[in-house]
Amino acid sequence: MPERDVAATGIEGLDHILLGGFPRNHVYLLQGDPGVGKTTLGLQFLLEGVKKGEKGLYLTLSETAKELHAVAASHNWDASGVDIFEQLVGEESLEDEDTTVFYPAEVELGQTVKAMLAEVDRIKPQRVVLDSLSEIRLLAQSTLRYRKQILALKQFFANRNVTVLMLDDRTAEVNDLQLQSVPHGVVELERYTPLYGAARRRMQLVKVRGLNFRDGYHDFNIKTGGIVVYPRLIAAEHRRHVEQDRVPSGVAALDDMLGGGIDRGTSTLVMGPAGSGKSALSTQYAVGAAQRGEPAAMFVFEESLSSLFNRSASLGMPLRELSESGKIHVRQIDPAQLQPGEFASLVRDAVERDNVKVIVIDSLNGYLNAVPEERFLLLHLHELLSYLGQAGVATVLVFAQHGLVGTMHSTVDVSYLADSVILLRFFEARGKIRKAVSIVKKRGGLHDTSIRDFTMSSAGLAIGEPLADLRGVLTGVPTFENIVKEIREA
Repeated sequence: MPERDVAATGIEGLDHILLGGFPRNHVYLLQGDPGVGKTTLGLQFLLEGVKKGEKGLYLTLSETAKELHAVAASHNWDASGVDIFEQLVGEESLEDEDTTVFYPAEVELGQTVKAMLAEVDRIKPQRVVLDSLSEIRLLAQSTLRYRKQILALKQFFANRNVTVLMLDDRTAEVNDLQLQSVPHGVVELERYTPLYGAARRRMQLVKVRGLNFRDGYHDFNIKTGGIVVYPRLIAAEHRRHVEQDRVPSGVAALDDMLGGGIDRGTSTLVMGPAGSGKSALSTQYAVGAAQRGEPAAMFVFEESLSSLFNRSASLGMPLRELSESGKIHVRQIDPAQLQPGEFASLVRDAVERDNVKVIVIDSLNGYLNAVPEERFLLLHLHELLSYLGQAGVATVLVFAQHGLVGTMHSTVDVSYLADSVILLRFFEARGKIRKAVSIVKKRGGLHDTSIRDFTMSSAGLAIGEPLADLRGVLTGVPTFENIVKEIREA
């Protein structure tokens, strides 16, 4: 939709969902529980209009102008360009001889609405925020009168070519679905608290007449500077041609096992028990890309950055130096504070803003903790990997399995989502614990099916010869093949 026909909100993610902003000269309902961010969004909407030379008017029936300026100041905003009209219950109501602190509703509702409309005619704004409908609902006292007032307000603003956000905190005992049928569009904001971690917020557009908006839930946060919306990632919107190319790791023997390296635009899953070298192997891909001149990014969920840098240095990988020079973007993620939509937004910024070609996610176990249910994890991960594949990014995923030696267990099966699977295992041989590496799966090409010795030292990662003389390496307790042969011959 052309920019002249929409009123941008100033919130990049929300404007993306709305395909530019709210269609002008209509009334929109913004619903949400107290504390979800309605006032912040309303102020941000008006301040965006001020930037574009439009007059903005905030009609408040609940908060004072002082409180609204305090909200603006908390985000480092200058709200002096926004007209604020207060229509509150004054102190004189406390001295009224009537038995209640309010005037009779029939009189007060008419006075309140009349005063607001007079202010609109005086200011002649292009944008208006009405906060909130709860006070009008209480003054109306009946559903019929309340609906008539909303319809009258809608007609009043429509005749004056004003784009209006009506805020409603949903404090009514019964959810008034009739209210959603009146405005041109409805936006719902939700706030929920998981069993552990920070509160999470999400929004959805219930309707916007005449607009093919992006529906579904979209995560958002309130930060210093305003609301940040993370639109739900839709991989189908980012299709592009991907050059067929191989991405080497920098370890020649490992690349040979993979038929020359992993394919660009594919995902590789590195699986194994704790301590088997998954993070080291995935880090090698990021370091190798950076040393070739390709930007890379690492998203680390469990390990601290200092531990990651020190461990990488002990293996001969200059991760710290590459990170400080900007060749590798290393980001530590706290799953207790992260929303899935926010993580997808971080990955998308790395691809589109920093032009990274290799991404490492360490690990999916931490990502699982950020997503409330397993089925949502798979949906998020499928959409994310599809997007990265269409962007031509080689993605390396780390997944820790339960157990150390013998049978391994996984909380969720994600191997089918990956294009390649690298399996790491511990095994016992000659009184020592050793590591083994094998390529279980590789779509679109041949790969080595042998199980090889895997070692880590200050010289880096090393892949040995096939363990041809051992049988049952993946069980953790192998036997020597020649001994088995001698027993059979005997």
